[in-house]
Amino acid sequence: MQVRRIGLEDAEAVSWALARAFHDDPVMEWLYPDTDRRVERSRGFFALRLRQLLPDGEVYTTPELEGGALWAVPGKWKLNLLQTLRLLAVMAPALGRRGPRSLRGLERVEAHHPKEPEHYYLAVLGTEPERQGNGIGSALMQPVLDDCDEHGIGAYLESSKERNIAFYGRHGFKVTEEIRLPKGPLVWGMWRDPRP
Repeated sequence: MQVRRIGLEDAEAVSWALARAFHDDPVMEWLYPDTDRRVERSRGFFALRLRQLLPDGEVYTTPELEGGALWAVPGKWKLNLLQTLRLLAVMAPALGRRGPRSLRGLERVEAHHPKEPEHYYLAVLGTEPERQGNGIGSALMQPVLDDCDEHGIGAYLESSKERNIAFYGRHGFKVTEEIRLPKGPLVWGMWRDPRP
């Protein structure tokens, strides 16, 4: 399956694809409980994450823009203060009174993120719902996984769906811990050692 880097001109279409891909995601349901507006509200989050990772990250889509893999390169996974403030500004209007709880949850996930060794971080992976199960997610991850193996670099992600643990496991990721969000779902931290 063919994949290519995401360009700035693709950002809007890919962010909508990711929002649709995450419509039934437990963390997105926790952040945005209004089912009818979840895709619209989460699209801003994905658009911002994509723009944040485009300059230095490894970001991939398909020629048909059916999804995306948004990777942070080693040493660049942690959001700086400006990036954090922009993320909060995008999310805050939709979160309302859930804002402080949501912020505590995101901080909890970040606190569990491994500080070393240096690694690639799969911040987001998603495929259009009707195209899931066709190998697109695997293809979108492959360029960075190949680079990890070639250069002996680990990779890390958080899975917000228990059923995706087996999918990531087929690519060499192993659960390292479970992280419970405040009054919310579990998130699984997963690490991948490079393959020889």
